[in-house]
Amino acid sequence: MAQRKRTSPRELPDAVRDAVERTVQATIGSAVFTRERAQEAVDEMVKNAEASAEAVRERVREAIEDARSATPDALLRDIRDQLGAITSRLDEIEQRLSSKPAARRKPAAKKAAAARKPAAAKSAAKKPAAAKKPAARKPAAKRAAASKRTR
Repeated sequence: MAQRKRTSPRELPDAVRDAVERTVQATIGSAVFTRERAQEAVDEMVKNAEASAEAVRERVREAIEDARSATPDALLRDIRDQLGAITSRLDEIEQRLSSKPAARRKPAAKKAAAARKPAAAKSAAKKPAAAKKPAARKPAAKRAAASKRTR
């Protein structure tokens, strides 16, 4: 260990001042580095907080839009848009049907007519006509007895 230098009482304030200065100089370098890191961390936190706040604002905006009651004009506009979409789909279907040959469409028309028959007519069309049962015959012994009585 190094020997300490003895200072006189007059030199003591200067010695303390030098020691403090050396200590401050040694810590200044690390303090600057720590300050820069702390500033970066704070900047990143602020940036994230701003992004979060914007996301919250957007969610609140969407919730308010969803909660607003629809105006008659908006409803009418939506109905017109949907009706236009239905009309264009119907036009496409009609165009496809008109491009098919007529011979291929007739069986489909018959099937459609059969599908429209009431249920009773369908069931009657499927069942064959019921044949009449012949009259029940009497056994031979009863016939003979009956014929003797009539004589």
